[in-house]
Amino acid sequence: MNSKIVALLNHKNAIEKKQLQTHEFINDMPAAAWDEQQKIPILKKDYFLGKQAVYISKHNRFAPYPLHGQRFLEINYMFSGSCQQIVDGKPIQLNAGDILLMNVGAQHSISALNENDILINVLFTNKNITFKLLHDIHKSNSLSYKFLADISLGQPLSQNYILFNKDDNSDIKTTMEQMIEEYFFKKSYSNSVVESYLNILLIKIIRHHPMPTKNLSNDKQKLMFNILEDITQNYQTITLSQLALKYGYNKNYLSNLITKMTGQNFTNLRTQQRIIRANELLTSTTLPINSIMETVGITNKSFFYKKYKEYFKKNPGERNLSVL
Repeated sequence: MNSKIVALLNHKNAIEKKQLQTHEFINDMPAAAWDEQQKIPILKKDYFLGKQAVYISKHNRFAPYPLHGQRFLEINYMFSGSCQQIVDGKPIQLNAGDILLMNVGAQHSISALNENDILINVLFTNKNITFKLLHDIHKSNSLSYKFLADISLGQPLSQNYILFNKDDNSDIKTTMEQMIEEYFFKKSYSNSVVESYLNILLIKIIRHHPMPTKNLSNDKQKLMFNILEDITQNYQTITLSQLALKYGYNKNYLSNLITKMTGQNFTNLRTQQRIIRANELLTSTTLPINSIMETVGITNKSFFYKKYKEYFKKNPGERNLSVL
């Protein structure tokens, strides 16, 4: 990252200097930013996002930030160090590189940050980027994501946040830092550039972060996660016999277990993943439908059209090329 931005982020502003002395929270937002008619203070959308699609700030260090909510989507990015938060009553720790994505209405408090703990807040509201859309895209691109989401959340959107732990891929970090630099340098057209970076950032998050396997609570769930990963990766040719041999189970037993734990039989799950992949190709390439069918391992055109319509509620010919 640009050294000037790093210096800016590490510099102690006036509020931080006061909080360092007292370790008591100083409200850095004027009354106009808050809706205090609620049970807890709520940050208003229009104050931060009235004239821009994205608002970025550094979280003030050296004092705890009290419980509050917001009427916008928010990303907390741990630029360096670590921090502890309580989000909707649950303790969360962010380490360097972690991303916490919070929905409208999420309530959180943040423990005091130390000298080397730099937390970046990214606030945004965009009609085309909703929390539900992120869940739907992530779910539709991975059978394992759907399974894990059902286990950990009960059902999609039953909690107002998702924590994405840092992985070995620097892709997300690069985009986040480019967005931060663009925002603070305030060059010509920076608002448009920052908004574009936000879209790229969210897509990269979807690309790189499946739900964590630590949410699996028993051996059968771990086995099913592995099986669904196998189907996701090898949907063109994988068979139930291959899975039974790989994991050392009787074929009929494994078939019944898959149906019991997922609500669908093996053949339906494999077909679903083939249709998911076909839709990705339909919406991101100009390949003809026959070629797409061959790529995903489906030979019967009538069957393909029937299953595609069942899953996506439209015919495969009704396609528009898009980023997603």
